[in-house]
Amino acid sequence: MARLLNDEEIGRQLRDLPGWGRDGNAIRATYEAPDFPTAIRLVDDVAQDAEQMDHHPDIDIRWRAVRFTCATHSEGGLTQLDVELAHRIREAAARLGATSGE
Repeated sequence: MARLLNDEEIGRQLRDLPGWGRDGNAIRATYEAPDFPTAIRLVDDVAQDAEQMDHHPDIDIRWRAVRFTCATHSEGGLTQLDVELAHRIREAAARLGATSGE
């Protein structure tokens, strides 16, 4: 079981995640890929990391825009797993030239 982060911890962690913001019990970011095939590669890269972590984001694809939502549903809020996955998503996006709406 993962421990829920408190508000102060969440705020501190989000300062290291440009483009990510809190939305209730989740954190979210949207990345704009250079083209649709790159957006799909981003989703595939994130899927590999998520599967390795056994922690899966909600993903919404709209042409070149990919929105990720991370939350630990089993704990009812945000845990360190969500923050780690958000960092991995950010790294994958950077590798592929996708930018966030910072």
